[in-house]
Amino acid sequence: MRPSSPTIGLVSLGCPKALVDSERILTRLVAEGYTISPTYQGAHVVIVNTCGFLDSARAESLDAIGEALAENGRVIVTGCLGADPDAIRETHPRVLAITGPQQYEQVVQAVHEAVAPPHDPYTSLVPPQGIHLTPRHTAYLKISEGCDNRCSFCLIPALRGDLVSRPAGEVLAEAERLAQAGVKELVVISQDTSAYGRDIGHGASPWRDALVPARLTDLAAALGSLGVWVRLMYIYPYPAVDDLLPLMAEGKVLPYLDIPFQHASPSVLRAMRRPAAQDKVLDRLASWRAQCPDLTVRSTFIVGFPGETEADFQALLDWLAEARLDRVGCFKFEAVAGVPASTYPDPVPPEVAEERWHRLMAQQQAISHERLAAKVGRVMPVLIDTVDETGAVGRSSADAPEIDGTVILPGVHGYAAGDLIKVRIQKARDYDLIATPITPPARPTARERLQASRAPRRR
Repeated sequence: MRPSSPTIGLVSLGCPKALVDSERILTRLVAEGYTISPTYQGAHVVIVNTCGFLDSARAESLDAIGEALAENGRVIVTGCLGADPDAIRETHPRVLAITGPQQYEQVVQAVHEAVAPPHDPYTSLVPPQGIHLTPRHTAYLKISEGCDNRCSFCLIPALRGDLVSRPAGEVLAEAERLAQAGVKELVVISQDTSAYGRDIGHGASPWRDALVPARLTDLAAALGSLGVWVRLMYIYPYPAVDDLLPLMAEGKVLPYLDIPFQHASPSVLRAMRRPAAQDKVLDRLASWRAQCPDLTVRSTFIVGFPGETEADFQALLDWLAEARLDRVGCFKFEAVAGVPASTYPDPVPPEVAEERWHRLMAQQQAISHERLAAKVGRVMPVLIDTVDETGAVGRSSADAPEIDGTVILPGVHGYAAGDLIKVRIQKARDYDLIATPITPPARPTARERLQASRAPRRR
């Protein structure tokens, strides 16, 4: 592209759903001839895609806006915090424009007003899969926006609205383009993946030579036909989850469930407005593992929720000890303005919430290590993410990008990011595995290239 093309900087905060929004914005702008600047100083304008889920995330977003203003001076704000423009203007009155989440057209229009797009057809060429901020071999695939649940601690419905599902044919067409462009792993995301299609009556739409219903099991089965890893995130524990297990057992979808259980105490779950039958969940976990022995279950929990007693917290620890989950994240409750739980009585003192967080994570660390240690000696496929002078690092089916562990291959060369290889697990750490490759490298190592250059040539 020509050096004269206007340049756009972008700071993307928050969850993968926000990252997909950033990718869509960049795809549109690059299609119009803008170029992407990796630095503040090289950009004509900077877009800050914000998060507003928790007070700490709001503070981080405001700090990011301030940094962009200090370093560049021309800033457009979008994303979840953009739903509260007064809070942004009060702290940063110099921002050029503010738009809310999913308002792609408004963001693009704000960029047009800040710096006009070029009029050169050669600068309008973008890859058919669009612009992505993830490594080339991994892509997030957003299947819906918004959420119909009304959890008492969550601000998402107020920020992003009710559930709006994409037609299955549209999702599958995007997934097919990504696979054809070399993506090896599709990470399916939404706010409530299990609810996909409920708002549109699970209506079918055309893809290839068939009609595919907007239902998660049908969508997952179709995605599984593309020959890439399909990872399902943010699965709400509806009974329909059971229907996914056969697809995982057959290898069409990765044997990975990300289910935010949030707590185990019935009284706390009721206050959270979450399903409270955790004893039945234990039975379902046992059934899932019987159907798919390689299943990995990840979850998140909240400690320090208003009214949480020591007995409630102990019930959570006891449940986790029995559930033996593979991956666990834990958050300390934050009283975010605008959510019902922020006004609940009996708040838990911050020092108590902190102490409970440490106890839960210490217990789970031992469980995680035990479950990883059971994999020593096994052979499994690994998707390589990075390669450098120290070796390679990848992920197994049990490892979602950025939030789970990794598989480390020390001193291993000859592979590249995006290679899918088989390895044998040699050692387990608390959250990561150490392995050696079984699949021969597809390209020579640096030593082999050096030896080949020194070998005598035949005449």
